[in-house]
Amino acid sequence: MKKIGFDNEKYLQEQTEEILRRAERFQNKLYLEFGGKLAYDYHAARILPGFDPNVKMKLLQRLKDKIDVVICIYAGDIERKKIRADFGIAYDADTLRIIDNLREWDIPVKAVVVTRYEDHPSVNSFIRKLDRRGIRVYTHRAIKGYPTDVDLIVSDAGYGANEYIESDKPIVIVTGPGPSSGKMATCLSQVYHEYRRGVAAGYAKFETFPVWNLPLNHPVNIAYEAATADIGDINMLDPFHIEHTGTSAVNYNRDIEIFPVVRRICERIMGEGKAYFSPTDMGVNKVGFAITDDAVVCEAARQEVIRRYFRYRCEFAIGGAEAKTVERAKLLMDNLSLKEEDRLVVNPARQAAADASSIPGKGDDGFFCGAAVELPDGKIITGKNSPLLHAGSSCILNAIKYLANLPDELLLIAPDVLDAACSMKRNVLGSRRISLDLDETLIALAVSTTGNPAAKLAAAQLRKLSGCEMHITHMPTPGDEAGLRKIGINLTCDAKFASRDLFVD
Repeated sequence: MKKIGFDNEKYLQEQTEEILRRAERFQNKLYLEFGGKLAYDYHAARILPGFDPNVKMKLLQRLKDKIDVVICIYAGDIERKKIRADFGIAYDADTLRIIDNLREWDIPVKAVVVTRYEDHPSVNSFIRKLDRRGIRVYTHRAIKGYPTDVDLIVSDAGYGANEYIESDKPIVIVTGPGPSSGKMATCLSQVYHEYRRGVAAGYAKFETFPVWNLPLNHPVNIAYEAATADIGDINMLDPFHIEHTGTSAVNYNRDIEIFPVVRRICERIMGEGKAYFSPTDMGVNKVGFAITDDAVVCEAARQEVIRRYFRYRCEFAIGGAEAKTVERAKLLMDNLSLKEEDRLVVNPARQAAADASSIPGKGDDGFFCGAAVELPDGKIITGKNSPLLHAGSSCILNAIKYLANLPDELLLIAPDVLDAACSMKRNVLGSRRISLDLDETLIALAVSTTGNPAAKLAAAQLRKLSGCEMHITHMPTPGDEAGLRKIGINLTCDAKFASRDLFVD
C-alpha cells in the first residue's frame, strides 16, 4: 500500500476557513485568483500522497452558495492552439472541459473572459461557440504599458475600459486553463470597478505551490521548480515578507518581481495602507499545515523531479522543449543527488528491452522495447514488444494477470480476436504495422471478456493500476499514451523513438 503523508480533510477544512476569513477582511467581496489546476491536480497528488486531485472542486462545492466562477483564457493561446501536455488538449478545449467539470460538481460558471483580445478568426469562433451554448463571454483588450504604467492602468482608459462582470456573490473565483491567462489582471480590473461602485472589494491568490512555510530547498518546493522548468520559475525567499515580519517565507520569482507593481496598483485603487505587505501575505495557502509525514512527502517529491526530467527529455526530442529546460531539470536532479535509476521501474524496463532483443521475431522495424510497472504491493511487472503487441500492451496484460492470480502463460485475448484486429489494421486500414497499441489492446480485451471468464476477471483489475508507476524504453505512440492516461498510470519513458518513421499515427 502507498504510504500517506498528507491529511486531505484537514487541508480542505483549513483552506475553506481561510478563504472565508479573507472575504470578511474585504467586506465580503473577494476576487480570488485560482492558480494551478482546478480539477485533476495530479502533480499535487503525486508529491503529497493523500492529496485528493479534486480537492479544489470539493472546496468550491462547500462554498457554492457564496461563489461565482469566472474562467480566463488568453486570446493568443486560442490562436496558437497551445496544448496542455498533461491532458493532451488545447487550451480552448480545456476551457470547455473545465466548464463541464464544474457543472458535474453542480457549480455553474458565471462567465468566460477572453483576455488580451484581438480580432482573429479562431478566437471569434471560440467566442461564438460559447455564446451559442448560453455561456456569457467578455473580451478584455490589452492595456498599453501593462503592468508598469500604473497611471494608465488604474484609469477609465485602463481597467475602466474593461466591461464589468456582474456578480452578487461575496467570493468570485477567477481561474483559467494555464499560466499567463490574465487571471490577476481580471481580478484587479474587477476590484477597480467595485471601488467605483462604492464597494471596498479585495484580491487574493490561491496557489498550492511553492509551499510558503516549507524550507526553500524542501523537495516539495524543488518539485514545483521542476514542474515549471519550461517557464523558468525559481523559488526564492520573499524579501518583502522578511522585511515586514522578520520571518522567512518561500515564494517564486514571478510573484516577487511583479509584487511592487501589484502593490502600487492596489494602493492606487484601495488607498494607502490597504494593500498587502508581501506576495506571501497576498496568498491563501494552508497546504503546508496538512503534511503529516514529511519523509513520505519528501520521497514522493523526489520521484516527481525524476519524472519531470524524463518528460522534458522526451519533449526536447520531439521539438517541444528547449535544451535549457532539460538542463534546468537535470540541475534539480543533481541538487537532490538523484539518478534516473532511482525510479524503480527504469532498470527493469530497460532489462526487458534487452531481453526482447534475444527473442526471434523482432518488433516493428527491428526495435526492441521494454516496459515495467510497479504494482500497489511493490511488485514490478515487465513486458516487451512483439510482432503482435506493443511493450506497454504486453506489460499491462501481464500486470492484470498477476493481480487476478492468473498464470502468466494464459492468453487473455482470444487468438481469433487478435487475428481479426491485426487483419483489420493490415488489410482494411492499410497500416504497415499490425502490433496493437494499448488503446487497441484494451478494446480487444473487452471483446474477449464475452467468452472468456479469465479475461473478464483480469479486466476488472485495471482500476487497481490507477496511480501506479510505469517506465517504457521508448516514447509511446498516441494509442499507448491515450490508454495509459485513461488507466491513470504515472508514465515516464526514455527519449528514444520506437520507429524510424517521422509520422506515427
